[in-house]
Amino acid sequence: MLPLLDTHQHLLYPDKLPYGWAAGVDALAGRAFTLDDYKALTTGLGVERTVFMEVAVDDDRWREEAPFIANFARQSGSDIAGLIATIRPESEDGFQADLESADSLGIVGFRRILHEIEDGVSQTQTFRANVRRIGDAGKTFDMCFLARQLPIARDLAMACDNTTLVLDHCGVPDIAGGALDPWRSGTKALADLPNVHCKLSGILAYCDPQNATLEAIRPYVDLVLEVFGPDRMVWGSDWPVVNITSDLPQWIAMTRTILSDLSPDERAKIASQNAVRLYKLD
Repeated sequence: MLPLLDTHQHLLYPDKLPYGWAAGVDALAGRAFTLDDYKALTTGLGVERTVFMEVAVDDDRWREEAPFIANFARQSGSDIAGLIATIRPESEDGFQADLESADSLGIVGFRRILHEIEDGVSQTQTFRANVRRIGDAGKTFDMCFLARQLPIARDLAMACDNTTLVLDHCGVPDIAGGALDPWRSGTKALADLPNVHCKLSGILAYCDPQNATLEAIRPYVDLVLEVFGPDRMVWGSDWPVVNITSDLPQWIAMTRTILSDLSPDERAKIASQNAVRLYKLD
């Protein structure tokens, strides 16, 4: 079985940290999604290691998340190879300290969720200078933009060409609405930039709940495979957000079907090898 390295593992511990956004999502509201839960779901499915992805802890406590998860990652058998932590490039307040603490916490990259805040946040000089500092520190920056925002993502990528950027969730296409454009043109333009990579993750959440199928996502998957190619793609589960329309075992099964169309070398790159390289994992 082809080993998978999950680069988008969310863990939610609402008894320890506040996730206000989850209250508005029926599939997640009021529930914990723990490392033990994840392991139970993936037993026997070939997921060998993971990279934890920040979960948008409430603004007044977001700096508590990385130290909390780092304690799990240090435990034998966690299989967490690294953390992608939240960060606030739009502000200098504590930014340098956040960068300097990264290695001690096992942080391999950073993310700032940008699809739910004002478009102008990522367009400031401070934001772009700080994303460049992330690259200078040898860390990646995961980008989460809506399809209509992909031109903004391209501007950011051009301004931060020293930083490896990872486009989460294939650029958030409107699969439920059946819309290929403007997502298609924006994705192609981003793929022209060599510092941008694409994460095959999260797209089931953008399907119609009654049609979260391989057939529904296939045109979008085929497009990112074409324009980014197997050398610039990684895989992620987006668990437990995937539960909005599907579940993790189904997404893993779909992933294996998608990868089966590729050569063995190409499969291995997307499944794990590219992630090891991009996130500098042991």
